[in-house]
Amino acid sequence: MTREGIRIHEAADFDGMRKAGEVTARILDEIADHIFVGQTTGEIDRIIEEKVTEYGTTSATIGYKGYKHASCISVNHVVCHGIPGDKKLKDGDILNIDVTVILDGWFGDSSRMYAAGNLPRKAERLIEVTHDSLMRGIEAVKPGNTFGDIGHAIQTYVEAQRMSVVRDFCGHGLGRVFHAPPNVLHYGRPGTGPVLEEGMFFTIEPMVNVGRPETKVLADDWTAVTRDKSLSAQFEHSIGVTADGCEVFTLSPGGLFHPTYKQG
Repeated sequence: MTREGIRIHEAADFDGMRKAGEVTARILDEIADHIFVGQTTGEIDRIIEEKVTEYGTTSATIGYKGYKHASCISVNHVVCHGIPGDKKLKDGDILNIDVTVILDGWFGDSSRMYAAGNLPRKAERLIEVTHDSLMRGIEAVKPGNTFGDIGHAIQTYVEAQRMSVVRDFCGHGLGRVFHAPPNVLHYGRPGTGPVLEEGMFFTIEPMVNVGRPETKVLADDWTAVTRDKSLSAQFEHSIGVTADGCEVFTLSPGGLFHPTYKQG
């Protein structure tokens, strides 16, 4: 069944999403020990691809529109869709790692922030604000609310911290497909957009900049960066709307989703 083009899933479908989401979250937990000064983003991606195979899952990103990697790794002023490569992490670098696996036809999609070496206070605060904005968006998820309520909760919190929400990219529906309606905007007005119903599955994945919200995509047609070169951060969970709220499918089994800079 669909409502305004948005698929309404059955109760049994939650189990498939739960299992796929857990694998994604475990991989993101396990990669934490491989983030350090001097490490390359290409090596991080190689380890992620190994883990995707070890868990008996398939990478959703390898081969997607010609993409060749098991993750997107976005460092410092890269907003999203950073391509892993030979770049070595420097002390104080922050990075978002975004992984999507397919398990029994279900897509588990999540991303979170990591830091190499000592985390500068400005970057630490950006990570805190971005994480907390995602949690405020999740708090707005319950039947009867709207997608505009989610965006409004995120936008008002971020802007009150004198940071900006990226508008060029958004969350999306998912389930047995990688991307589906609706577009989940991280800004908006209360009471606008489709009404949330039990059985809707989607991601919430705010991208927050220290500076202005504008982005540009580089010549590789993937990497999006802040136009003003300011730092950017992102956190992402996959969500299912329940009868009285929501279930987060991609919770960290090890409690490592945030804050990354207190892990060790």
